Amino acid sequence: MPIVNMLDAKTSLSRLVQAVESGEEKEIVIARNGKPAAKLVPIDAGKRDRILGQYKDVIPAFTLEEWNESDADVAAMFGRSK
Repeated sequence: MPIVNMLDAKTSLSRLVQAVESGEEKEIVIARNGKPAAKLVPIDAGKRDRILGQYKDVIPAFTLEEWNESDADVAAMFGRSK
Protein backbone atom coordinates (compact mmCIF):
# COMPACT_ATOMS: atom_id res chain seq x y z
CA MET A 1 0.00 0.00 0.00
CA PRO A 2 1.95 3.00 -1.22
CA ILE A 3 1.56 6.35 0.50
CA VAL A 4 1.57 9.38 -1.80
CA ASN A 5 1.68 12.97 -0.63
CA MET A 6 -1.05 15.36 -1.76
CA LEU A 7 1.06 17.29 -4.29
CA ASP A 8 2.25 14.09 -5.98
CA ALA A 9 -1.31 12.75 -6.01
CA LYS A 10 -2.57 15.93 -7.68
CA THR A 11 0.07 15.82 -10.39
CA SER A 12 -0.23 12.10 -11.08
CA LEU A 13 -3.88 11.33 -10.35
CA SER A 14 -4.46 9.62 -13.72
CA ARG A 15 -1.52 7.27 -13.14
CA LEU A 16 -2.70 6.47 -9.60
CA VAL A 17 -6.26 5.73 -10.74
CA GLN A 18 -4.88 3.52 -13.53
CA ALA A 19 -2.77 1.58 -11.02
CA VAL A 20 -5.80 0.92 -8.82
CA GLU A 21 -8.12 0.10 -11.73
CA SER A 22 -5.68 -2.36 -13.27
CA GLY A 23 -5.05 -4.14 -9.98
CA GLU A 24 -1.39 -3.14 -9.94
CA GLU A 25 -2.12 -1.56 -6.53
CA LYS A 26 -4.89 -2.73 -4.22
CA GLU A 27 -5.17 0.70 -2.61
CA ILE A 28 -3.21 3.94 -2.43
CA VAL A 29 -3.13 6.16 0.64
CA ILE A 30 -2.97 9.92 0.06
CA ALA A 31 -1.30 11.87 2.84
CA ARG A 32 -1.47 15.52 3.82
CA ASN A 33 1.57 16.78 5.71
CA GLY A 34 2.73 13.20 6.18
CA LYS A 35 -0.53 12.04 7.78
CA PRO A 36 -2.92 9.68 5.93
CA ALA A 37 -5.94 11.66 4.74
CA ALA A 38 -7.68 9.56 2.07
CA LYS A 39 -7.60 6.16 0.44
CA LEU A 40 -7.88 5.49 -3.29
CA VAL A 41 -9.48 2.09 -3.93
CA PRO A 42 -11.24 0.49 -6.90
CA ILE A 43 -14.98 1.17 -6.89
CA ASP A 44 -15.82 -2.53 -6.51
CA ALA A 45 -13.72 -2.85 -3.34
CA GLY A 46 -16.46 -1.43 -1.14
CA LYS A 47 -19.27 -3.59 -2.48
CA ARG A 48 -20.49 -6.58 -0.52
CA ASP A 49 -22.13 -9.62 -1.95
CA ARG A 50 -25.84 -9.39 -1.33
CA ILE A 51 -27.92 -12.49 -1.55
CA LEU A 52 -31.63 -12.08 -2.12
CA GLY A 53 -33.57 -13.86 0.62
CA GLN A 54 -30.58 -14.47 2.87
CA TYR A 55 -32.62 -13.62 5.99
CA LYS A 56 -35.81 -15.46 5.05
CA ASP A 57 -35.43 -17.96 7.91
CA VAL A 58 -34.29 -15.33 10.41
CA ILE A 59 -36.85 -12.55 9.95
CA PRO A 60 -40.48 -13.62 9.72
CA ALA A 61 -42.54 -12.56 6.72
CA PHE A 62 -45.31 -10.02 7.32
CA THR A 63 -48.60 -9.52 5.59
CA LEU A 64 -49.54 -5.95 4.79
CA GLU A 65 -52.16 -5.98 7.53
CA GLU A 66 -49.63 -7.21 10.12
CA TRP A 67 -47.16 -4.55 9.04
CA ASN A 68 -49.76 -1.77 9.26
CA GLU A 69 -50.79 -2.86 12.77
CA SER A 70 -47.58 -1.34 14.11
CA ASP A 71 -48.33 2.14 12.69
CA ALA A 72 -49.90 3.39 15.92
CA ASP A 73 -46.96 2.14 18.01
CA VAL A 74 -44.42 3.79 15.72
CA ALA A 75 -46.40 7.05 15.67
CA ALA A 76 -46.53 7.01 19.48
CA MET A 77 -42.74 6.62 19.62
CA PHE A 78 -42.41 9.87 17.70
CA GLY A 79 -45.00 11.68 19.76
CA ARG A 80 -47.75 11.56 17.20
CA SER A 81 -51.09 9.88 17.31
CA LYS A 82 -52.39 7.78 14.48
